Order: sequence, then structure tokens, then C-alpha cells
Amino acid sequence: MDGATLTQTKPVNVILLGPPGAGKGTQARMLEEKFGLIQLSTGDLLRAAVAAGTEAGREAKAVMEAGALVSDEIVLAILKDRLAEGDVKAGVILDGFPRTTAQAEALDALLSDAGQGIDAAIALVVDDEAMVGRISGRFTCGGCGEGYHDTFKVPAKSGTCDKCGSTDMTRRADDNADTVRERLKAYHVQTAPLIGYYEAQGVLRKVDAMGEIGIVAEQLAGIVGSATS
Repeated sequence: MDGATLTQTKPVNVILLGPPGAGKGTQARMLEEKFGLIQLSTGDLLRAAVAAGTEAGREAKAVMEAGALVSDEIVLAILKDRLAEGDVKAGVILDGFPRTTAQAEALDALLSDAGQGIDAAIALVVDDEAMVGRISGRFTCGGCGEGYHDTFKVPAKSGTCDKCGSTDMTRRADDNADTVRERLKAYHVQTAPLIGYYEAQGVLRKVDAMGEIGIVAEQLAGIVGSATS
């Protein structure tokens, strides 16, 4: 863990903004390791709360079983419970929340009550057509979960996993060019207001996410490191 965590006077809270395939998960894991932050995604939070049987988790379970969308109020209640746990004392990386300006405002209020705020909202900037190629070429080993790509990472032996030797290769049904383009359109429509919201607060940072993973990681670490000092 990086020494920055040891000198923090308060938790550092970061939001990662970026479309599917921009590398949010990979970069979040690297930030977790370097700074001791905890990545929190909406889906994981909901599943954990339901499994734990918390009050908010029970409410979420009832809503999901009815086939409805979980309300902002329930998500915020689950997030509030999670932020009270001891392992997030260094701070968190929020992935997938907020998605709207209303959610961002509610999140600000929740953090403010705890004497905290958003220290950096980092937008991972990508080229849409390049992303279509990046995502639609992905496939995974069904045996061990190792990820591959038609162009960027092919197995040494075609159709055989380098890691476990399995020949069970799978592709997500929604990882096709047309679907990816629609997901990118939806992301831009949904996220554009958040870009303006956090820019107005002076915490927005933009990083070119089309570069090498290590270079992107260095830029993100610089941003988060500045927030810890």
C-alpha cells in the first residue's frame, strides 16, 4: 500500500466516469492496491446488502423480485451503510453511481453529513469507434475466466486458454458492434450532465483512456495522490 494512505486526514472519495470497456475496473483495482481505497459498484453493493439481509437490502430485494428498478433512496441507504464500515476509512472509488445529477446532489448531501465530499470525478475519455473494436473483440475462457481479444490478446494456440488449457471460449451476447454503439450513445447522454456538474464544482479531471494501461494508471495515481495530500 502506498504511504499516502498513512498521512491522510480524511477519506478520499473518487468517482470514475467512463463507458463500458474504458478500463474502470482495471484502473480501480490498481488504485485500491496503491492507496487502500475500496471500489464500490452499485451492483455489488445491492447484492451484498441483499445477501446480508440489512433493512435496505430487504427493501431492495423486494423491489428487484417485483421486476422494478431500485430507487435512489434505497441505493443511497445501502451506500450510507457501506460507508460506515471500517474497511473504507481510506476512502472509496465509486463506479456506476451517481448516474444522474439528482443522484450526484443526493450523494453530496450524504457525504456532507459525514464531513466528506467528492475529491475527484475522473472521466476516462475514449474514442467511440475504437471502443467498439475493443469491446466487440472480447472473449473469455469459460474454464478460468481469463480474458482475451481478437486483436490485442489472442491465445498462443487458437481456441485454447493459455492459463488453464480449456477450449471453452465464450463471448457476451451484448458484446457486438451494434449493441456497443447503442451503449456508448446511452452513456454519453446519461453522463454529459455529470461532466458539467463536477466541472462546476472544480473536481472534474479528464484522462485519455485510449493509452497504455500503465500510462493511464500513472495519471490516475497522480490525481488521487494529489487529493490525499
